[in-house]
Amino acid sequence: MVSGEQKVQLESSGKWPCGVCGKGVGRNSILCTKCGKWVYKKCSGIKGSLYKASVSFACSGCLRQVSKEKIVADMEIDCGCVVEHVEKFCYLGDTLCVDGGADTAVTTRLRKGWDKFRQLAPFLTASDIPLHTRGKVYSSCVRSCILHASETWPVKKENVVALQRAERRMTR
Repeated sequence: MVSGEQKVQLESSGKWPCGVCGKGVGRNSILCTKCGKWVYKKCSGIKGSLYKASVSFACSGCLRQVSKEKIVADMEIDCGCVVEHVEKFCYLGDTLCVDGGADTAVTTRLRKGWDKFRQLAPFLTASDIPLHTRGKVYSSCVRSCILHASETWPVKKENVVALQRAERRMTR
């Protein structure tokens, strides 16, 4: 079944519209097994051959829809206690999130690092204190506050860039 909008795109491009970007797709596309729409290879995120991935492929729209539908209700433990379901929580000073990423942890630690920097700003910006001493105080107080428990973060490139940007702004 093709909708009216898709018919217009088909007539204008002569190809099926991509389920993600809407542009016409040709031989370099793959069929989503969930929604039945064709997805252009660049929009699919597949690296390598489409033939190997064609067994079961779900487009990004279907994956987003499935993740929104995953609603977990509160659980009851054997002792009768009810454990509520939350999206994120603080454990030992580190913010953990349901999706398992480090985005919330990085933003939380940066916020705490900026708070610590503001507390120490009169000392760190004083010109009568040697630069070497101010650097040691910054490293031991502010940087250690930002990087606390960072060994367990599954960081992405944008998380590393955010940490580097914050540190450059503080040292400036």
